[in-house]
Amino acid sequence: EVQLVESGGVLVQPGGSLRLSCAASGFTFSNSGMSWIRRPPGKGLEYVSTISGNGGAMDYAASVKGRFTISRDNAKNTLYLQMSDLKPEDTGVYYCVKDLTYTSVGFEGPRGQGTQVTVSS
Repeated sequence: EVQLVESGGVLVQPGGSLRLSCAASGFTFSNSGMSWIRRPPGKGLEYVSTISGNGGAMDYAASVKGRFTISRDNAKNTLYLQMSDLKPEDTGVYYCVKDLTYTSVGFEGPRGQGTQVTVSS
């Protein structure tokens, strides 16, 4: 059974930094592309970033490019999202997702319960 457990979300001031983690189990972690998506308050899910199974390729949403860095440690079965220069619009619940796809029904793929990030002064 795929299990994904996010952690690291807290209240942080604008301009601050934060690192999210996602502990994965129940599958061969290094064989799966992993992604972060988020749900801002009162809005739908948004794409944030994706990293390939071997960590050699990354992709970012335009809104976070240059501020967020996705990485993974395949030896520890853990995905990370380093967030810097945080803005109030980065507020939301952040989810890690295994093998993310986007279909007519929206984002699909196993995901965790999420971790809350709040950017506010």
